[in-house]
Amino acid sequence: MDTHTLLVHVLLYVFLPLWGIAGFVDWCCHRATHIEETSGLKETLMHSAMGIQVGIPILMCLLYRINVLVLLLCLLAWVLHEVVAHWDVHYAAPRRHISIWEMHAHSYLASLPFYMLAMIMVINWPVVVDLVTFNWTGQMRLVPVEVPHGGERYLPYYLAFMALLCVFPYLEENLRCLRHYLKHRGEPA
Repeated sequence: MDTHTLLVHVLLYVFLPLWGIAGFVDWCCHRATHIEETSGLKETLMHSAMGIQVGIPILMCLLYRINVLVLLLCLLAWVLHEVVAHWDVHYAAPRRHISIWEMHAHSYLASLPFYMLAMIMVINWPVVVDLVTFNWTGQMRLVPVEVPHGGERYLPYYLAFMALLCVFPYLEENLRCLRHYLKHRGEPA
């Protein structure tokens, strides 16, 4: 197996699942601190925004060839994710307890997108060179991959894994916080 294939497998079978596991641990910490009664709806919506900010580039990299457009969108999403992540902790810290487990989950949730982006850039180094030299001709459209990364079954299995570990739990958190907000919105904080 060549280095390129090994790096792609590390992305698919190590980094992507770890990101989902860290998200689930983070959700467990939110639930344990009764997020709906503390930082509430505003914080849970930030969590959903961050999941989307990383989820979209992940899907783009799984479905489309890496070119300048995809790389630019990934870089933009990573920067926005970092901004929202800092805003999230700044907002939540005075309102609820952030445990050592949650801090560790945050370290994975913040570092894994950077590591994934860095590895994608290494694997697609000629595209990085094109990006920084402004050789963007013909690279500003989405081109589907001919052969799915990880094979035909990887994407459905990964999406199911992420739905169970992240999408459904965070939807539950959103609904729990929304119900609490609607029930208590007239009361003083």
